[in-house]
Amino acid sequence: MSPRLTRISQIASIIGDAIATAAAVSEGHQPKAHNLRALGIDPKAFRKIRY
Repeated sequence: MSPRLTRISQIASIIGDAIATAAAVSEGHQPKAHNLRALGIDPKAFRKIRY
């Protein structure tokens, strides 16, 4: 895979993780840990946030 396609794939993955996290919070659920980690958020710390 070319470096450009790799970068586009990484960006798409981050956007997907952000959408999944936002959807979970919107529904009042805890987002999945792997989505939070991909966004650079500690899942344990996130549980302490009221959402």
